[in-house]
Amino acid sequence: MAVFGIFGTKTENVASSVYYGLYALQHRGQASCGIVVNDDGVFHTYKDSGLVNDVFTPAVMKGLGLGQIAVGNVRYGTLDTKDRINAEPIVVNHSKGRMAIAIDGKLVNSAEIKAEMELQGSIFHTGNDAEIISAVIIKERITSSSIEEAVCKAMKRLKGGYSIIVMSPQKLIAARDENGVHPICYGKRDDGEYVIASETCALHSVSAAPIRDLEPGEILVFTKDGIRSIREHCDKKPERLCVFEYLYTARPDSTIEDCSVHLARKRAGMFLARTCGVEADVVIGAPDSGIDAAIGYAEESGIPYGLGLIKNKYIGRTFIDPGQNLREDKVRIKLNPVEETVRGKRVVLVDDSIVRGTTMARVVRLLRDAGATEIHVRSSAPQFLNPCYYGTDIASRDVLIACNHTTEEMARIFGADSVGFLTVDDVFRLAEGGSCKGYCAACFDGKYPTEIPTSTGENKYDYKISENKK
Repeated sequence: MAVFGIFGTKTENVASSVYYGLYALQHRGQASCGIVVNDDGVFHTYKDSGLVNDVFTPAVMKGLGLGQIAVGNVRYGTLDTKDRINAEPIVVNHSKGRMAIAIDGKLVNSAEIKAEMELQGSIFHTGNDAEIISAVIIKERITSSSIEEAVCKAMKRLKGGYSIIVMSPQKLIAARDENGVHPICYGKRDDGEYVIASETCALHSVSAAPIRDLEPGEILVFTKDGIRSIREHCDKKPERLCVFEYLYTARPDSTIEDCSVHLARKRAGMFLARTCGVEADVVIGAPDSGIDAAIGYAEESGIPYGLGLIKNKYIGRTFIDPGQNLREDKVRIKLNPVEETVRGKRVVLVDDSIVRGTTMARVVRLLRDAGATEIHVRSSAPQFLNPCYYGTDIASRDVLIACNHTTEEMARIFGADSVGFLTVDDVFRLAEGGSCKGYCAACFDGKYPTEIPTSTGENKYDYKISENKK
């Protein structure tokens, strides 16, 4: 998931800027997208299932019209929230006006809040947390003097990992949870417009110069009078940025907390070469996220890097596709081996992560068929042993191959000669030199930055989790 917002004072085609921003963030979500344009307090909205360039046709973009402020979202679909109704941003009307909201992340107490508010008469139409957050903000807005005050009060109730953008008729507000699990940053264009985005690559796509990341717990309020920072929730909890941003989620040309994602992935490959080295003839990367780590592995090991796999540019990310069958269908047409690179060679195949094992087994078969004599699989992420509650769709240990198999067993399942993973200790060293003070690696080490839900009313959480809480 990803958020994007733009704040200006002149009436112009802000929808176009949001379009390009969301296009740059498409890797974070491919199930649905949406844009809301604010023209002097009149909101024009369009959202639907599908990719940005499919949903926002020239006719749709023209219908959004001109405005001064806008907010957008791309979203990946989980098994229970992939329908069009769950597309964001969400627009709501209330007694003090109207509001649009988009979120990157997930609450851990959403079921608790939803049940409580339903008993008070609230009605919810979607399965996403943006609607729940909007309901909490609106409830606080009734007794607050401003929308930013309502957001600040609401954050006392919201638990989990989230970055949100809220748009009112006159303001644009960005907020980050107290642990800073998900990234969000802002920048400024030469024309004076401010831009907020989940990643810096989206700022660059609209010619905005990055200024800085929001601090954990910080609320930024953009108005015609300038920017105001609300820090009531800052420094309340230790920072725990999702380390998976560096390993997989973010685009390699982005910078998060003053550390290049590309550099972090190269370091992962270098660490792998030191701890899981093997004699081989060529190092190849699984495109796209594994390529940076493969380059780092090759540089550290001295084994030549080669182009061993070609990705179909019209296939999206299989990791964030809901449902096993859909992932398997896409893997079949996603990758093709370069026989000249691997034929008769001992190959080190570096991938960004191994979650379910669906993709890896297929890729190893492709390389075998292309003539590779040995295949040594290396993951630039540690073994996934725990579910994620903060927005990454890793729901149950039942689907995590590392929970049920040793590395030797995984090698047999994949048809590989060996399998190796980045160590948990090394994963905390990926962004050395950056400004982040701490990371969430709960999917690897089980150390969650918040309390985890014992029940959410969703089937994907119906298993014992108490033994994993540390």
